[in-house]
Amino acid sequence: MANIRAAVIGAGYLGRFHAQKWCALAGCDLVAVADPVDAVRAKLGAELGVAVVADWRDLIGRVDAVSIVTPTPLHHAIAHACLEAGIHVLVEKPMTTTVAQATDLIEVAQRVGCVLQVGHLERFNEAVRAIEGLVTAPRFIESARLAPFKQRGTDVSVVLDLMIHDIDLIQSIVRSPITDIDAIGTRVFSEDIDIANARIRFESGCVANVTASRVSLKSERKLRIFDDERYVSIDLGQKVLTVIRKGGGMNAEGMPQVAIDERTYEQGDALQAEIAAFADSIRMGTQPLVGGREGRAALSTAIRIAELVAASSLR
Repeated sequence: MANIRAAVIGAGYLGRFHAQKWCALAGCDLVAVADPVDAVRAKLGAELGVAVVADWRDLIGRVDAVSIVTPTPLHHAIAHACLEAGIHVLVEKPMTTTVAQATDLIEVAQRVGCVLQVGHLERFNEAVRAIEGLVTAPRFIESARLAPFKQRGTDVSVVLDLMIHDIDLIQSIVRSPITDIDAIGTRVFSEDIDIANARIRFESGCVANVTASRVSLKSERKLRIFDDERYVSIDLGQKVLTVIRKGGGMNAEGMPQVAIDERTYEQGDALQAEIAAFADSIRMGTQPLVGGREGRAALSTAIRIAELVAASSLR
């Protein structure tokens, strides 16, 4: 099969990383980078030695696949046009601004036979991939995603900026419809919600407590899962997986013994793995790990939480 001709639309902070990964991927050629800002696209084009265009529409007919790394409000229009032109699309999260837009992209991708993948990066975290099949009936999940304040990303609330990562992970683990959500949050530095907490109840009986903040003094990305057999803790940043189970017998104090299994995984390159998986889906005609439906499910829940948080902040 000929090399996949790729382009990156959006040459900002994250777009630069997408472009670097495409350049490093065997069997793929980064044809161009698109960005409306002259200095931004010129700088990245010079860094990577690739062509640049101001208008992403100039890429149509020249590429097989694109990474869309623009501000979220632009995702739908660009992705829709690319899919209609037969171009496979990897769109950063959140995939669109509305569920209706997400549904439209899913339908277009299915009709034209193109791959639509959503950039939920934590699915490619080695510590997360290690728990596949380990927890089958979670009872309680707790997540915390904390980060210092940065101006980048404040075009959306912390729910759509950060919490949506954990929403996607939790829904992929629980695999049960949501029955109820309680949420609260507040603005601190930006014009949108900067810290939020949600309690999500699932039809299976599982409850998830999800916290996200972009006004913290330190960075933290942790996920804790409890079921009837074990407690699983994942440090998403350090790639450390800890599984605690009840052991056999009693210790010297007459307490049940506990078996602790802690494993540290290589830091790896989740973005490179994500883009490589996208390319593999294109070559093999398979569904991506995080397709449009998964992206829409995370978006739908995130929007519900954001609406509840917004309502709570107005009381």
